[in-house]
Amino acid sequence: MEKVSGIGGIFMKASNPKKMAEWYRANLGIDAAKGYAEFRWRDEDEPERVGRTTWSLFPTNTTYFGASKAPFMINYRVKDLDKLLAQLRREGVKVEKVTDYNYGRFAWITDPEGNRIELWQPTKE
Repeated sequence: MEKVSGIGGIFMKASNPKKMAEWYRANLGIDAAKGYAEFRWRDEDEPERVGRTTWSLFPTNTTYFGASKAPFMINYRVKDLDKLLAQLRREGVKVEKVTDYNYGRFAWITDPEGNRIELWQPTKE
């Protein structure tokens, strides 16, 4: 069974992203001056490889979360996106979109309660 290997990112809606980013910087030390913060770490199975988890705020009217009414979206890292998508489709899960970028492949699905989920297979760095 193909499964999630970690958290790639946490994305939250905010009525005033700039003000919220400042609050998180001042109170928790999360510096999102570029609109996001990256937490870097090493993979236990491949310690030479540096991974990252992204934290970002979005305006409440963002369309990036799809039709989800949730104030957040979680990005899950996966090792083999194609295998996981085939598995999800066999289970009747609708894959909304698949997109490739230079930093990885992404797909979006929605859970049974309407929360949008982003799946990410990072490129090998």
